[in-house]
Amino acid sequence: MSVTVIAQYRVDPASVAEVRAALREMVEPTRAEPGCLAYDVYVDPNDSTFAVLVERYESNDAFEAHLATNHFERLLRGRVLPRLTGRVRHDLVPLDEVPE
Repeated sequence: MSVTVIAQYRVDPASVAEVRAALREMVEPTRAEPGCLAYDVYVDPNDSTFAVLVERYESNDAFEAHLATNHFERLLRGRVLPRLTGRVRHDLVPLDEVPE
């Protein structure tokens, strides 16, 4: 079953540049991971403290492998998450893959 993760970040205003730099660094290695179907980062052009990650993986195992990568540990856990004032994460699966 494929997995889509939508993560909404509220960034400390003093850390916007650092967080954006770390998120940019995450894109290439994450997209190169086996099982990663998409990894996109969006920001609100009218609110520099708001960012959204939209990630798609072939399976939950592929997503769990992503969470164990060096770049996730170094960039997300090390540089992004400590600079957030709020975070909401949604782990989603396609409706047609859910039994009725």
